Amino acid sequence: MLSAIARAFRTPDLRRKLFFTLAIISVFRLGSFVPAPGIDYKQVQECVASPELTQGVFGLVNLFSGGALLQLSIFALGIMPYITASIITQLLRVVIPRFEQLHKEGAAGQAKLTQYTRYLTIGLGLLNATTLVATARSGALFGNVAGCTNLIVDDSWIGIGLLIITLTAGTGLIMWLGEQITERGVGNGMSLLIFTSVASAFPSSFGAIVSSQGWDVFVIVVLIGLVIVGLVVFVEQSQRRVPVQYAKRMVGRRMFGGTSTYIPIKVNMAGVIPVIFGSSLLYLPTLISQFGDPQSAWVQWIAQYLTTGDHPLYMALYFLLIVFFTYFYVAITFNPEEVADNMKKYGGFIPGIRAGRPTAEYLNYVLTRITLPGSLYLGFVAMIPLIALVLIDANQNFPFGGTSILIVVGVGLETVKQIDSQMQQRHYEGLLR
Repeated sequence: MLSAIARAFRTPDLRRKLFFTLAIISVFRLGSFVPAPGIDYKQVQECVASPELTQGVFGLVNLFSGGALLQLSIFALGIMPYITASIITQLLRVVIPRFEQLHKEGAAGQAKLTQYTRYLTIGLGLLNATTLVATARSGALFGNVAGCTNLIVDDSWIGIGLLIITLTAGTGLIMWLGEQITERGVGNGMSLLIFTSVASAFPSSFGAIVSSQGWDVFVIVVLIGLVIVGLVVFVEQSQRRVPVQYAKRMVGRRMFGGTSTYIPIKVNMAGVIPVIFGSSLLYLPTLISQFGDPQSAWVQWIAQYLTTGDHPLYMALYFLLIVFFTYFYVAITFNPEEVADNMKKYGGFIPGIRAGRPTAEYLNYVLTRITLPGSLYLGFVAMIPLIALVLIDANQNFPFGGTSILIVVGVGLETVKQIDSQMQQRHYEGLLR
């Protein structure tokens, strides 16, 4: 493995790409610590270090920003607006026929959809920046911790406007950095930036476990984490291969087809999206309750059952939402009828299954059955931090679970595969054996 990494850095073109990727990642991490204009940086640091801090509603966004959200840095919004814009654009393909038509037009249509995603990212960034500034002014950003209400030094309209523009511009810069990695570096740029944000929280999480629970609990957590990583890698690489046979056909004087291949249907086709959807939907009641009367019955009910993850009702709702969104997202992203039509157009068929509608029904049957264990697996992984909260009181400090481990393992595997394929193109032995 080490010799393969050394060969990768000895290859001039690949070395240039790797160093460029590392340089962009360094710029991204540096921007996470540069304070936005008009922020009381010293007061923010004291609030972040406060033992009373509960991230609550902003935990997921703070995770994807690499801790920049609570730092109120220029990259406070992180990559979350782009993720939301990408998901919305993908879901709109079902509602707006024009988007579906662009998706089928190849590279030109994809470029147009990418442009729409950029515009939507800036719009969502502006909305999120306004919400973040309003939350910071009210003191709700740090859960109404004492002394964390006056974080903005310049409270004038000019100061607030400059702060919102800076945060929105930070989102646009992050989007540009991710695209530069995709074009000139190694791997998918946006995924690598998310990976960097999530992985940056691991050292502090480990340190917090050692300081609060001791070395014995830390060793147990690391051993459990290694087992979880192995299981996640196993499931992420698992797939059902549906065999496909292509009939021979004559085009002019040449014969094409007659080959055998397969359709890979992964156990976890939805990735980390259902976990994001489920956690975001569960955050909505808590967010709404902040605008209500703290003494009212419905606000107290939400605070008791839907705010912390240690309540059985919260866990059950979280698990069921993940299962539902897994089926929902897979149904949108994988269209059995479209796959069956393409196979029929090029003379392909599944052995024992007639082409056309029977093939679509068979693919839908296989997809429905394989999505069930995939959804249960996602629900189980997402419940690990909540179980850790109950057992060792380490929800925020437990890195091996939920979105963290899914992102780290998934992005890591894809990046290693891309490096491996580029090395094999140059007749070198790859990273994977």
